[in-house]
Amino acid sequence: MKDSFSKRHGFSSAQESEITVREDAPEELRGYLVQLCYECGFKPSGLRTILCQALKKQPDTKNNWTEFPNVDWEVNDLIQNCKWYKVYDVIERIQTHLGQHNYHSDTYEHFHTELNDYFVENGIGWKLADGLIEIRGPESFEVIVRNARETEREYEHYTAGKELHEAIADLSRRPAPDPTGAIQHAMASLECVAREVTGDLKANLGDILKRHDTIIPPPLDQAVAKAWGYASENGRHIREGREPSFNEAELIVGLCASLGNYLIKSTRSDQLD
Repeated sequence: MKDSFSKRHGFSSAQESEITVREDAPEELRGYLVQLCYECGFKPSGLRTILCQALKKQPDTKNNWTEFPNVDWEVNDLIQNCKWYKVYDVIERIQTHLGQHNYHSDTYEHFHTELNDYFVENGIGWKLADGLIEIRGPESFEVIVRNARETEREYEHYTAGKELHEAIADLSRRPAPDPTGAIQHAMASLECVAREVTGDLKANLGDILKRHDTIIPPPLDQAVAKAWGYASENGRHIREGREPSFNEAELIVGLCASLGNYLIKSTRSDQLD
């Protein structure tokens, strides 16, 4: 698939807009999704099949058999009138279909790239990653989490990486995120890293910070200890009527990812000195 003029000449990098959309799939996104699918080679009838499977609907083959305008009308009616989170289910099914049905790799990548660019440019707090829709934070959050994942993979902190993945999955949960679960998994990820780098394999993070008071330089260690206390109260031992917010969970996930990345790299650096 040929690049556009703007991409060939470097004018088309997606400009990030403030994230304003999470629990919604705006009408314009729904319409753009249909057009992008046609651009990637879908016929209306093929797209209708995927939509009906995702939405558990019966295709109207008795009345709609011509691709345009009949089936196209049905496709747009289906996507415009489904629940918001079903739109993201449809996106995942389309990406899977592109990967499984001998479409050119450029087409698979084009769908992935163009859709993610749309999300960024239009302030939609989701992204397509490895065929799945997951939460997208501000650019700073994305960089922190991506770096943490790469570091944990590089240095074989697989359990910590799995916990961080679960934290992102909890933030990405549809139709409603799970902030409590995200906080639990994020702190578990950091705790796994702290245990490995200190060799204190049975201690919790609070005890590790007390016993190994040099792994995080003061006074930052006090801030981390307070974050641990917050997570224990709001993620592990929840008080009645005190549900952490999405923004609080996003903050803890980003903080834990950043700290885990720091601990792994600083420990490796000390070992090489």
